[in-house]
Amino acid sequence: QVTLVEVGGGLVQAGGSLRLSCAASGSIFSIDDMGWYRQAPGNQRELVARISLGGSTYYADSVKGRFTVSRDNAKKMVWLQMNNLKPEDTAVYYCFQDVTDQFKLARRFGQGTQVTVSS
Repeated sequence: QVTLVEVGGGLVQAGGSLRLSCAASGSIFSIDDMGWYRQAPGNQRELVARISLGGSTYYADSVKGRFTVSRDNAKKMVWLQMNNLKPEDTAVYYCFQDVTDQFKLARRFGQGTQVTVSS
């Protein structure tokens, strides 16, 4: 069984910063892409950032230049550094890791963490 645990999130004023972290544990053979989604009330889940095994990154246009995704393959961790936060960044953030265990490759998700940005 594979488990992803997120740490971070909370309440911050506009212009502030937060850092989210996500650690995977369990029976893991390999991990490919890692990253973060977010979902605001009434909205669909949105891919925010992704980082490949080789370090290539993708960012949603709305966060480019403000958010940075990073990873540590040995620790099975992914981080999201969020700077210059805006009220529209308010959402539940979910990490993901594309994990191959003894059976298959599957995208696994964390439990979600609330980020609230006040104006």
